[in-house]
Amino acid sequence: MNASKGSRPARIFSTAAMIGASALVIAGCSSTPAETPDGDDGGNTPAVDLTLQLGSLLPSTGTLAFLGAPMEAGVQLAMSEVNEADAGVQIEVTSEDEGDLDNKAYETSITNLHSAGITAMVGAASSSVSKLILDQNAGAGILMVSPSNTSAEFTGINDLYFRTAPSDNLQGEVLASQIAEDGHQTLGIIYQNDPYGTGLFEAIKATFESTGGEVVAEASYNQGDGQFNAQVSTIAAEKPDAVAIVSYDQFATIAPLLGNAGIDTGALYLVDGNLKDWPDLPVSLEGSKGTRAGAELPEDFIDQLNEVWTADGNEPIDAVTYSAEAYDAVVLIALAALKAGSVEGADIASAMQEVSGGAGEGEKCTSFAECAEIINNGDVADYDGYSGEVTFNDDHDPEGADIGVYEFSADNTHARIK
Repeated sequence: MNASKGSRPARIFSTAAMIGASALVIAGCSSTPAETPDGDDGGNTPAVDLTLQLGSLLPSTGTLAFLGAPMEAGVQLAMSEVNEADAGVQIEVTSEDEGDLDNKAYETSITNLHSAGITAMVGAASSSVSKLILDQNAGAGILMVSPSNTSAEFTGINDLYFRTAPSDNLQGEVLASQIAEDGHQTLGIIYQNDPYGTGLFEAIKATFESTGGEVVAEASYNQGDGQFNAQVSTIAAEKPDAVAIVSYDQFATIAPLLGNAGIDTGALYLVDGNLKDWPDLPVSLEGSKGTRAGAELPEDFIDQLNEVWTADGNEPIDAVTYSAEAYDAVVLIALAALKAGSVEGADIASAMQEVSGGAGEGEKCTSFAECAEIINNGDVADYDGYSGEVTFNDDHDPEGADIGVYEFSADNTHARIK
């Protein structure tokens, strides 16, 4: 997905001041269990004593700002649990605003993150932003793990790039299959012209047509556009049974225009970039549906997120979109650092597949503390997180994924139906 976050001040969660890029604290490099002075296995004694400088580049301003707080809260929750475990890795996080392609906040933010000496980063949220910063980060040896990049273009793109969200190919298949299952025969698609939008558009179109349906109209727009009358006119002229909208917050303008043009706004299909509650929208979305990656989360997960999020003076969040993927990204980075006995980006990357269960016969575990105990005992951990099993393949994509289908009710709020 593509995203943006506002101009919040960088926050550094640590007990010591952030020091220079080369001054990473590494008190040990062995990934084998520590021994007690008499030569016995130290059991749960951490084999290493690492301090990881982690960057967070997520949206607080721009077209995906509504996704920023849940993801940032996921980062903070995971960091607090990693540090509390005291199992060989401590994390210091520097958080910066991603912004979007319009405000370009990421340009200053990346400079700040590099100056802070990060060796791993959670983000960017936007596929477009990630593509712009990937080479710069890789050249600096920084591992990137995105919780929300879904463009198919990222599959196998770089040795220092992973993502905990699945490719749009899968989301597009699920959404198109749902449209066909709902009995629609003709479809119009409005999408943004970027890696996120075009990837989802192609997947939706191919899958819907494979079911025997017909895409009768398609129209794209560019990020930064504020007028969508031409796109809506193109779609409305063909009178499709349903309309899929691949956008961010532009949905707030597009949906009413579609309604005014005679399109049934109860037959709209949304994607992860715009799937949220729309209580103030001047048209009814009742019956419309959307898709978003992620497993069903425990009922108290949002309470856990808010406990750490509000402690820093932030307003409570009421959404969890990609928060689990951000949480899992931090845990996997920390576990890989522990396994590698290093906080260097390339070393962490070399262990990411193993700790996710994508290589080796690991022992299942569902928290950093539990997995770290396995690693500190000299065994192989296989982490399953809030977002699912994750399990990185050779292309650094999660193998398989849970794509939820959501439906809107009369008050324009959405709930998961499958």
